[in-house]
Amino acid sequence: MKLPEKGLSPEEILRRLETYRSDDMPWREGRTWAYIYDPGREAEEVIHRAYTMYLTENALDPTVFPSTLRLENEVIGIAAEHLGGDDQVVGNFTSGGTESILLAVKAARDYARKTRPGIERPEMVLPVTAHAAFQKAGHYLGVEPVLVPVDPVSFRADVEAIRRAITPRTILLVGSAVSYAHGVVDPIPEIAALARERAIWLHVDACMGGFLLPYFRRLGAEFPDFDFRVDGVTSISMDFHKYAFAAKGASSVLYRSREYRKCQMYACANWPGYTVINATVQSTKSAGPVAAAWAVLHFFGDEGYLEIARRVKEATEKVVRGIEAIPGLRVLGRPDMNLVAFTSDEASVFHIVDEMRARSWYVQPQLAYPGSKENIHLSINPTSVRWVEDFLRDLRDAVESAKKLPPGKLAALVREHLPAGGSFDENTFDALAAAAGIEGEKLPSRMAEINEVLNALSPAQREELLVEFLDRLYRPVR
Repeated sequence: MKLPEKGLSPEEILRRLETYRSDDMPWREGRTWAYIYDPGREAEEVIHRAYTMYLTENALDPTVFPSTLRLENEVIGIAAEHLGGDDQVVGNFTSGGTESILLAVKAARDYARKTRPGIERPEMVLPVTAHAAFQKAGHYLGVEPVLVPVDPVSFRADVEAIRRAITPRTILLVGSAVSYAHGVVDPIPEIAALARERAIWLHVDACMGGFLLPYFRRLGAEFPDFDFRVDGVTSISMDFHKYAFAAKGASSVLYRSREYRKCQMYACANWPGYTVINATVQSTKSAGPVAAAWAVLHFFGDEGYLEIARRVKEATEKVVRGIEAIPGLRVLGRPDMNLVAFTSDEASVFHIVDEMRARSWYVQPQLAYPGSKENIHLSINPTSVRWVEDFLRDLRDAVESAKKLPPGKLAALVREHLPAGGSFDENTFDALAAAAGIEGEKLPSRMAEINEVLNALSPAQREELLVEFLDRLYRPVR
């Protein structure tokens, strides 16, 4: 693909972009119960204006654009206060939860290098429900993840399992508030006591729940303490682009003191150019996201967020009761927030997902993992609230329809012909894709059979298959 010989008019550019996104999920309708955190049109307008005001300001060097430093310090000050931090708590604004987690793992690793020299292969102990970003961080940073099981009923972290997994090479313990898959808060006070006992860094991943949980507690919800009020918590990650409704990407990582935060930073004067000094992973970066986060925090204010939380909490409770009243469905765990996972022993959840899609709902399938049956995941947002009755009615109908649909044949063939530890070559992938109805980057309208195949594979095989698929998606247009 070549650049156009002559530039296009603004009208033509925007027309083409509108055409490009014609097949995207219509998220503003409130029927997409995953991925989207919609604050409503009025807030969206404020966010857009703030973002574009700072679109070209470069937050790389806060001495050149001091307003970007002020915005970040004020946003992080709000985060620290929100998470029970004292005057010693510090932090930084990041591009998202994954960057926040990467930085926390780096800081824990480098702090261990300073205080516990001689650890050649550091480890971090992760409940299996800890976000996959920790394993990604370990892959990038040379910190080995040690996965431990969680309670099979509550899906909260098992403190004794964590204790048994600690070795002289353990530099980091992790807990979630909330875990994404099941929406529950881990027993952070007990994990923190263990961290204090063994003098190990504890990071709380509150990317998903850190902003909303304090409001749920004010509204009467009960769950374990999780923030800096818990002695032994060293660092916390919290996203703004989830339930503070900031524009993507907007997250934060906070530390109990500057001593820990310094290990996050990077400097390099060992080259002939300008000295590189970065607080976070990115160097050059638009100040748009931090300006937009500042704007939305001030747009809603404490009262506005409390009212949003009240509506979302009531809707979540209604959804959970409604799911439990549908024959054949059961909720996994007892969600502490507005993330709900449910499964069925009578119908394929993957057929239910397709049936809901046919009724203009998007819900997220989650594959089986030891201790957690394949299930459907919901993220309940403010724009979802008005649809709860319709959603539950259609879900009941979808379950009844799914009960009549047989499993596909492809998963059985994969189980039969692919060894448990077997891998895929390109020919095998091509044959599997053709049988599943995948044509290039276009997926079939019904995904149950593809999800059944993935569900039949080991986690390692799923990773291999999906990497092959993703690699084929990203091809330059010629």
